[in-house]
Amino acid sequence: MFIYQTIEGAKMFPKFARIALHMAIEQTLILIKPDGAFRKLTGLTIDRLDATGLEMVGAKMICVTERLAREHYSSLSDKPFFEGLIKYIRGDYHGIKDNRILALVYRGENAIKAVRAIAGATNPEQAAPGTIRGSFGRITTTGQFENVIHASSDPTDAAKEVALWFKKDEIIP
Repeated sequence: MFIYQTIEGAKMFPKFARIALHMAIEQTLILIKPDGAFRKLTGLTIDRLDATGLEMVGAKMICVTERLAREHYSSLSDKPFFEGLIKYIRGDYHGIKDNRILALVYRGENAIKAVRAIAGATNPEQAAPGTIRGSFGRITTTGQFENVIHASSDPTDAAKEVALWFKKDEIIP
């Protein structure tokens, strides 16, 4: 997306009267994870996301199948915590009926960076105060991170994740 801005004094330099400013308008996936839903943090989480000024363009409750969970976390399949992560995202540790979670798509200038900033560090103990994970995240006595949300890490992951969780017609153009 290009936005044109007029420079003051353009009469003196008409060649530079309009400058194209490139803005990185991005989409990013956010998942309110089972611990967030179980602890009734969905509304508070959305409130913090909305405060970024980004636009919510997709939202749906989705039943996380084993296949969807494995595809979403495929890049972590060689990690020792992978099987636990699959159970976690499907809500098995929190007794989430029908393995439901809330999936969201936000759009805006530098959306990925903005959402990651408000989300905080993956490890709740390292997340800054005031971030979603810093405020609501925790680590269980078994060592499981309960960090409330998933946020896409980069443009490549965001594109892949949005396409995995949403059909094109489920996102407002």
